[in-house]
Amino acid sequence: MISKILIANRGEIALRVLRACKELGIATVAVHSTADANAMHVRLADESVCIGPPPSRDSYLNIHQIVAACEITGADAVHPGYGFLSENAKFADILEAHGITFIGPTAEHIRLMGDKITAKKTAVELGIPVVPGSDGEVTPDTALETARRIGFPVLIKATAGGGGRGMKVAKTEADLEEAFNTARSEAAAAFGNDAVYMEKYLGKPRHIEVQVVGDGAGNAIHLGERDCSLQRRHQKVWEEANSPALNVEQRMKIGQICADAMKKMKYRGAGTIEFLYENGEFYFIEMNTRLQVEHPITEAITNIDLVHEQIRVASGAGLSVTQEEITFSGHAIECRINAEDPRTFTPSPGTITHFHAPGGLGVRVDSGAYAGYKIPPYYDSLIGKLIVHGRTRVECMMRLRRVLDEFVVDGIKTTLPLFQDLVSNQDIANGDYDIHWLEKYLAGEKADA
Repeated sequence: MISKILIANRGEIALRVLRACKELGIATVAVHSTADANAMHVRLADESVCIGPPPSRDSYLNIHQIVAACEITGADAVHPGYGFLSENAKFADILEAHGITFIGPTAEHIRLMGDKITAKKTAVELGIPVVPGSDGEVTPDTALETARRIGFPVLIKATAGGGGRGMKVAKTEADLEEAFNTARSEAAAAFGNDAVYMEKYLGKPRHIEVQVVGDGAGNAIHLGERDCSLQRRHQKVWEEANSPALNVEQRMKIGQICADAMKKMKYRGAGTIEFLYENGEFYFIEMNTRLQVEHPITEAITNIDLVHEQIRVASGAGLSVTQEEITFSGHAIECRINAEDPRTFTPSPGTITHFHAPGGLGVRVDSGAYAGYKIPPYYDSLIGKLIVHGRTRVECMMRLRRVLDEFVVDGIKTTLPLFQDLVSNQDIANGDYDIHWLEKYLAGEKADA
């Protein structure tokens, strides 16, 4: 059994993992950069180790320093959270070589799903529906032929991509060359790999993802879906579980397809299979082989602690529930509270002078922030997640409206005012939105334009 877990992350997710460890009676080690010496998870951990200066490459991405911290403290497992090293197959391999448990999937599965082309081929083999597209990498010589076969508009995507980088749309043949070259240039700059592939561009899809957990021995479950369609620059802003667009039959069908696929893979740990959804059809985008930022809304509707499940599986204890034992209750929404100007989205680092988290039935705030905490300028701007649960979507929306008015973060600018606008919008109230809706709304356009 695992006795001490080193948390190789920072911010709210580090605190989230720490809380799960304490509930399981497992000792914790917090690693931190010099900029995060006063972070909440560092204060609450049983032990802490400084692993470098503020830049991520010198601290949270420094594999040597993290392994050294494990050896110094006697940590026998590492939880990577999300981001940073959470989907780094080399990191998983190195931990295994040192006899340290990686709380996540195998390095093989990280590699398999980390390359978009390989992941798509694997999805086809596993029976997961995919969007029409190229069979592999597209070159300058094959781009036009491939686009004509798929049919315009097409989406050009980096094979090693993520976060919207290396992704361009070509609506016509006249657009193709510029979009193709731009996508390759962005991919090379962001990932050191200019390989791209091509997919059919869907006009008004929703972004639906399915949460799965496997034990690595051929058992796997799904925990329903999340709707992550409200995005800005391909970054999720507001997530819901379950999706307002799906009925029970659709939900269970796609969930079972994903669970069956994970059984065939003998997948270990938590993962998320992401789809575009349009006109009743699901199209595989990618699989994230880690915990997602938005995992709390799944926990809210299933009453299953996903970090507990990750740790159980990594320790060899297997899953705590079967598919038949899982029930879905009510509706949950998560708002990502960022330290950003709510109009320009410019980062707003600085010192929080007042911090008051809302409370009440069905309210959860995952945040490492507190009054007097200084938000460093070196990392992601997420400072907290507001999760609200209700018996129905209407009740959930009304509760969200109430708690947004209670949430106080002074001293910096945050995106709280954006969510106060969204919760009062009729399209949002109706659940009538797609992946383009938010950017059109922010640009002052009509949502149906």
